[in-house]
Amino acid sequence: MTVTQRPTPAHEIGRARARKEDARLITGRSRYTDSITLPGMLHLAMVRSPFAHATIRSVDTQQAKAAPGVITVVTGADIADLMGVNINAWPITTDQVTPTHLPVAIEHVAFAGEIVAVVVARTEAEARDAVELVDVDYEELPPVLDAVEALKDEVLAHPDLGTNKSAFWQLDSAAQGTGGDVDEAIAKARVDGVVIEREFRQQRLVPGFLEPRSVVVDPTGDQLTVWSATQVPHILRFAIAATMGIPESRLRVIAPDVGGGFGGKLQTTPEEFATIALARRLGKPCKFTETRSEAFVTGHHGRDQHQKLTMAATRDGVITGLKVELVADLGAYVAIVGGGVPVLGAWMFNGIYKMPAYQFNCQTVLTNKPWVDAYRGAGRPEAAFGIERMMDELADEVGQDPLEVREKNWIRHEEFPFTTVSGMTYDSGNYEAATARAKELFDYAGLRAEQARRRADNDPVQLGIGVSTFTEMCGLAPSRILGSLNYGAGGWEHASVRMLATGKVEVVTGISPHGQGHETGFSQIVADRLGVPFEDVEILHGDTAIAPKGMDTYGSRSLVVGGEAVVRAVDKVIEKARVVAAHLLEAGVDDIEFSAGRFGVKGTDKGMAIGEVALATFAAHNMPDGFEPSLDADATFDPVNFSFPHGTHLCAVEVDTETGATRMRKYACVDDVGVIVNPLLVEGQVHGGLVQGIAQALWEGAVYDENGTLVTGSFVDYTMPSAADTISFVTDTTVSPSTTNTLGTKGVGEAGTIASTPAVVNAIVDALRPWGIHDIEMPCTPERVWRAIQSSSTTPGGAR
Repeated sequence: MTVTQRPTPAHEIGRARARKEDARLITGRSRYTDSITLPGMLHLAMVRSPFAHATIRSVDTQQAKAAPGVITVVTGADIADLMGVNINAWPITTDQVTPTHLPVAIEHVAFAGEIVAVVVARTEAEARDAVELVDVDYEELPPVLDAVEALKDEVLAHPDLGTNKSAFWQLDSAAQGTGGDVDEAIAKARVDGVVIEREFRQQRLVPGFLEPRSVVVDPTGDQLTVWSATQVPHILRFAIAATMGIPESRLRVIAPDVGGGFGGKLQTTPEEFATIALARRLGKPCKFTETRSEAFVTGHHGRDQHQKLTMAATRDGVITGLKVELVADLGAYVAIVGGGVPVLGAWMFNGIYKMPAYQFNCQTVLTNKPWVDAYRGAGRPEAAFGIERMMDELADEVGQDPLEVREKNWIRHEEFPFTTVSGMTYDSGNYEAATARAKELFDYAGLRAEQARRRADNDPVQLGIGVSTFTEMCGLAPSRILGSLNYGAGGWEHASVRMLATGKVEVVTGISPHGQGHETGFSQIVADRLGVPFEDVEILHGDTAIAPKGMDTYGSRSLVVGGEAVVRAVDKVIEKARVVAAHLLEAGVDDIEFSAGRFGVKGTDKGMAIGEVALATFAAHNMPDGFEPSLDADATFDPVNFSFPHGTHLCAVEVDTETGATRMRKYACVDDVGVIVNPLLVEGQVHGGLVQGIAQALWEGAVYDENGTLVTGSFVDYTMPSAADTISFVTDTTVSPSTTNTLGTKGVGEAGTIASTPAVVNAIVDALRPWGIHDIEMPCTPERVWRAIQSSSTTPGGAR
């Protein structure tokens, strides 16, 4: 990856520090959930349905119970009073159809891999061996596997519900007063403008996190302790207490080091509930760790949308309206926020563009596949893909350069803050600056000239250039807006800062990391703000006994929401310490200045370090009258708006028209994520995000056969790219500070994933424009590209 070299700043913020947590994470000294072993611990293995849809006639556990090492085997009926239920925290409509999702099925299974019984044994191997001895009698039912077919309600994923349609949700600019009537705009464009109609498919994806999910439960004593490889320890704690009858005050949830998530660990899982139920029933610690195959088959998936987009524009390429119609496959159950994930795209399909009329329609449906929920970007990648593909189609229709059409329609930097046609207010941005820098790094003019030469020469290897100018909403917030959308939680975040007697600092955050570098970034923020050494700051997280308040990590909210809570807690510490310093320095509080970790009296050389104030406060020998001897402080931050990073991504690919093979030639991107705390962390997030988005465009996709069996159930069949499959990226940043938080930061964790997929697909389609090709379904495999060329009725230079 090529990056612009920057001088090392004098302060921590802006310094490219290596992650402090890497000392344990990459040297084998970390502690993951599966590393935890407790005295007398038992092991669980799950009996899973081989059928996508079936009625359970009976479950015979006798032979399995007699197997070596087996303690017990239970069915759903055996633990019905203990196992709780998997919750849906975001019903997007009041009449949403939401099937009950039991952790262990009792009468009916709705996808292949659903749990029907649980084996408990002394060792993991013995538990897994005994699974094969459980005899389940199924009555197989026909599955519904395609979301569009599911709309017909001819085959039902849950026969007792009477329909596959879960919810219909609409955002209409005319109805909410943010724009005109989209149908009128389309009708007018059919007369005196252009109308473009396209259908795109967002394939189903499998989150490929490094560490499979794992849970350990210790029921001994008065408190139940749960270790889980989760992104959401606080949300998990609430869900357990709310559905399993365990007092929240007696429940401790710990997320130790977690090896990746990408949204794939943003769940309360059946396995967690089953393990808790068995540990409570048996009174012994229990552990379950899934295999990689189980992660593919039963963990939640991402994307899976059918998109129909209609764009109206003038003949010179100015957008006059956009209509979006989605069918979103939720899988067999409505996951914790699964129903709302496609709705998040409602505010993002308009992208960075001004348009006078807009309508978003989303129908969610149930099928007999694993449930779908947030996957890196969660609704925004799908939206960015749709609008950026349409912008290329518009450019082709009106005969203009794709960047020219975008610039004609985008919000200009002097127009911020800008309220979009969907009703979202973007606080800051500069699309012109990011695009100009990206074009320079990419050599846009030079590659366009090379493309023209290759087309003129009828080169069998064509050059395609793809553009993606994106924005996203991240940092889930504010709580009032989330409440108006019937979201089951708030968007706030909590932090505590403790000044220790030795001058060291402990920071407790409700954010729970899984590889992002929070300990490093937050330490830099605190070190700068307090004027203490970076090494003297300790970040504590991921344990509800240590960090009892929090809303956890997802949606690129860690820095813009969690970081702001830390800043505000630090500022409270400084103000407390100012009072003590004024007393000790025999000065008025208003005469005390604070800079670089020292309090000083204005106009004098009298002063003392904040560490000295901390020690004096600990001793409490000489405190101001009525002052509580503590500098510690808490803060809870509820944002006033979302965060809106943006960027321009440019991709060049070479497509062999004789074989369909696609090779990435060059990729350059410039992202604006506001003020950068640590460039190294930003570059890592962008780099990983790019590969994830490119992988959707070129390689990844969950495929099911007609029976509902996942045929891409391992990394042998599901193409996860390696470093050898990608190229070096050219990256840079521009800075438009956010106006809604103290540091001016924006989210970065999902930016690369959101932007890169349309950039790559646009590049492939651009290479194949001479064949009259307007789309290749993802993943754009050589076979699909070759078949598109072969089935085209057009050849460069004339008809076939």
